[in-house]
Amino acid sequence: MTDTDAAPGADAAEASVSAGSGGGDPAPEPTGVPTMFDVARRAGVSHQTVSRVLNDLTGVAASTKLRVEQAIAELSYTPSPAARAMATRRSGSIGLIQAGRPDYGPSNAALGFNEAAHEAGYTVTQASMRSLDPEVLRQAVHRLALQRVEAIVLISGEREGVGVLAGIDAGVPLVVVASEPTPGLHRVAMDQYTGARVATEHLISLGHREIRHVAGPADSMDAAERRRGWTDAMRDHGLDVHEPIVGDWLAASGNAAGDVLLDEGIATAVFVGNDQMSLGVLHAAHEAGVRVPDDLSVIGFDDIPEAAYFSPALTTMRQDFELLGRDIVATVLDALRDEPTAADRPARVPELVVRSSTARPRARRPVVAATAAE
Repeated sequence: MTDTDAAPGADAAEASVSAGSGGGDPAPEPTGVPTMFDVARRAGVSHQTVSRVLNDLTGVAASTKLRVEQAIAELSYTPSPAARAMATRRSGSIGLIQAGRPDYGPSNAALGFNEAAHEAGYTVTQASMRSLDPEVLRQAVHRLALQRVEAIVLISGEREGVGVLAGIDAGVPLVVVASEPTPGLHRVAMDQYTGARVATEHLISLGHREIRHVAGPADSMDAAERRRGWTDAMRDHGLDVHEPIVGDWLAASGNAAGDVLLDEGIATAVFVGNDQMSLGVLHAAHEAGVRVPDDLSVIGFDDIPEAAYFSPALTTMRQDFELLGRDIVATVLDALRDEPTAADRPARVPELVVRSSTARPRARRPVVAATAAE
């Protein structure tokens, strides 16, 4: 993990950080000193609402405030003075954590976020880690809280990261980029499910019936939603749903998946979970002498800048990552103005971009396999 703009001596300051089970808000039953999560569970509210009551902020209904105060009294909860001070002091800074490989989508969402935050008068204090480690993520939140950021944002497609953030008492609004529901957290998302349905419907509308899917990693929320969209679209049309081939977002895994699909020799089209893996599928087809789109149609996801220059140019689903970054900032500002009433923004639906890699299915040329004489 790499931290930027770290405050001198931050590690020596006091913070109130308590980790839960990673599954949501509220946390498990108290086993020692009561935490903000224990109060939230007792009062039947989110831990952010408890924070607002403790810091005497507006936007909390009188009846809700009373329940929180009763829960505080019943549990004899005493908030950390340092955490309370941090929650009430404006720093003009937002914390951003990026966890995972610096792929095109997350990197460009972070750029859009930074630009929008600066336009809104905020600086961004950023931490990054190449792979998601729960303990390192907790430490990153801890350090950002010590620097008195007004909100913390997590950009990571992995389900585990959202669970970790949901179990942290940071005393500030927490916002995640997640394509699955995130109870207790503010969420910003692209509609991966609908995007996958649109991609699959495109292939079906061309006349394809044997459509395979190359999916992203099992721990990826985006991959799960794209797989679900493909599955539902296929079933809605009465088409067979075969087990997807799972890749890791990189071109090499797409190449390996392409080899498997071409060896089967059944599919006339493939919906690939992202453009990088699509590049690998195209390479496998070229090496096997399979023509795209004459013998096999290929559609990807993301519309990276290089997609238009693949051979053939890739049909794909365009995601506007800069707008996603701006949606994150807008959600943060909503939460800072009045967290209890801050609703999640509607998820943006990716746009179909039709290029040369998809077409109506044609008669397949016979694939002649070299076999040893018997």
